[in-house]
Amino acid sequence: MKKSTIFLLILLIINSINAQVKYESFESTKLKETRELKIQLPRSYSYNDDKSYPIFIVLDGDYLFEAVAGNVDYYAYWEEMPEAIVVGVNQLDKRYDDCMYSEQNSLPIDTGAAFYEFIGLELIPYIEKTYRTANFKVAIGHDETANFINYFLLKPQPLFQAYVVISPELAPDMLNYIPQRLKEIESKTFYYLAHTAKDRPAVTVMTKALHKEISALKNENILYSYNSFDNPSHYAVPTYALPKALEHIFYAYQPISKKEYLEVILKLESSPVAYLQEKYQNITDVYRIEKPILVNDFNAISAAIEKNQSFEYYEDLAKMAGQEYPKTILSHYYLGRFYEETGKPKKAMHIYQSAYSLSEIGGITQELLLEKADLIKTDFGY
Repeated sequence: MKKSTIFLLILLIINSINAQVKYESFESTKLKETRELKIQLPRSYSYNDDKSYPIFIVLDGDYLFEAVAGNVDYYAYWEEMPEAIVVGVNQLDKRYDDCMYSEQNSLPIDTGAAFYEFIGLELIPYIEKTYRTANFKVAIGHDETANFINYFLLKPQPLFQAYVVISPELAPDMLNYIPQRLKEIESKTFYYLAHTAKDRPAVTVMTKALHKEISALKNENILYSYNSFDNPSHYAVPTYALPKALEHIFYAYQPISKKEYLEVILKLESSPVAYLQEKYQNITDVYRIEKPILVNDFNAISAAIEKNQSFEYYEDLAKMAGQEYPKTILSHYYLGRFYEETGKPKKAMHIYQSAYSLSEIGGITQELLLEKADLIKTDFGY
């Protein structure tokens, strides 16, 4: 593993210490044994509020949990994804038994079937009952467990909304099952597939074959991404794949980027305010969580209004800002700009002056509004 990759992994693990990590022993009826769990709760998790969080179920938790937990905490800190509950399932010497499948149809049997039921009928209900969870679940696996998480995709109502499949040791019939299921699936589903050139030849061949099949699908409900890495070993590839997977799954959650601003928002022929509303409604629809509109995203829409001189949209932006940040001067600034540019300077002046008791936000200060009010007063002699 490259030194830079080791450093990044250490940084992510150290960063995750700020989150709340718990270790639990879970008595499973399905497995007829106790299984060790690692659970990372978000930094902001409190038992006294009603905020809900997506769930990550991480197989091979004995070595994969820390990498996932660190990445999730890091990306959530920078608001590139929502905070989430990460659950690692330790498998150790149980891995072969947990992933057992039939040679006749490639589906779980015996101890593999028991592990399948443990995840779906015991573990996830327990997490949902114990913690405040959103109905958005991500499954992550590596080689044998990367094959196993696909069994939950085959259900009539898939258990997970996102699958991170890293260097999978695919059962033979999965090359037929997975593309056929993805072809028919009727709900939005994220599917991330990755491998490395240093995987065993059989893994590489099967993964490339699966990629070819999925790439040919026309189902708009499938949100698919694929990476083929050259340098990492089979055991190091998760540290390369996980950031790519999170960026793929949560691209719609991310703040407005420079690229999005330049290539999409500035070129809109319709309302940029409506675009902002739709962006955040999509976050609610896809991830089943409510995300407050970021001040930086308000600033991006405001900048587009100024750039395109489409000042009529400021009125709607002011209403939205008033709903999101009612105790700040944000809505007053936007409403003042609306009246300034639509021929009502006196009204704009009063709006600016009336914001004196509200809080500053996002670089918009009391001084700025008073300056704008004074300029209007001077220009028009009010």
